Amino acid sequence: MASVTSSDLRQRPPLQRMLHIHQAIRSGKFPNSSDLAKELEVSSKSIHRDVEFMRERMQLPLAWDGHRQGYYYSEKVNAFPVMQITEGEIIALVVAEKALQQYRGTNFEKPLLSAIKKMEQSLPDTFSLSLSDIEQTISFRTRAEPILNLEIFDVLAKATAAREQLELNYRKPGQNQPEQRLVDPYHLANINGEWYLFGFDHLRKDIRTFVPARIQTIKRTGKTFARPPRFSLENRLRDSFGVYSGQGQFDVVLRFNESVADYIREKKWHESQQLRDLKKGGVELRLKLSSLAEVERWVLSWAGNAVVVKPQALANSVKLAAKKLLRTNL
Repeated sequence: MASVTSSDLRQRPPLQRMLHIHQAIRSGKFPNSSDLAKELEVSSKSIHRDVEFMRERMQLPLAWDGHRQGYYYSEKVNAFPVMQITEGEIIALVVAEKALQQYRGTNFEKPLLSAIKKMEQSLPDTFSLSLSDIEQTISFRTRAEPILNLEIFDVLAKATAAREQLELNYRKPGQNQPEQRLVDPYHLANINGEWYLFGFDHLRKDIRTFVPARIQTIKRTGKTFARPPRFSLENRLRDSFGVYSGQGQFDVVLRFNESVADYIREKKWHESQQLRDLKKGGVELRLKLSSLAEVERWVLSWAGNAVVVKPQALANSVKLAAKKLLRTNL
């Protein structure tokens, strides 16, 4: 990749400029900001920022000698810390920045963006790729962006991290009035672009899944809780098709015709999935699930290109839903 130009170097704290400062200090010259600014053709403010970056981020023992009016190392420094990074890692950093789209507006956005920018500033100068230059080449899109009350989400995130008990007014779909729920928030997760809270519901005496968008009011109780050491979101969702786990055990067999079979082959839909090619280009998908609710909606989304082989309960529910659709559209 082409190296950055001198104008580029003045736009961000570059490693090359800091290396020059390091070498000047190591030589025993006790350089000051004015002299360094003239040598590097930048402002004194830029040098001050570089020095602060070296001291705070690189943890170099930089100190100021008032008698000699220059910088020096208060401890022995054997080598200048250099970040080694490949072009592939640069691209991964860009992708990570673009993936922040799903965190826009949440209290995760600012610290994540700050961390990425700090990594960008520490890159070797042989890289000319800037995160801002990639705007037109990589992006993330969501079909339906979840609507979040950011104040409620902020309380959820902080309480989950601090293990603080919460009192929620929560309205489930189809209910006219919200219910008051006392919840120990265990885990806040973004799954397929949607946010979910997993916590112990004192009303139901069990772990439940809550959608932050359905929380109408939220209040800290002032009490803390101990999260069970055995709680694992991975284990809880292992046999679910999405985010809701059930108590059943279902062997699900679905067959997709040739018009959509390639779409099925191109993704890993579930940990338990097994694929078998069928005649005429179709494909069979086998799953082991704890609930049928979410897979039913998924089968219907294939608009008649999927057939339920088993279990019969799933086949019946899909047929019933299809009949309702037919009556609605007549």
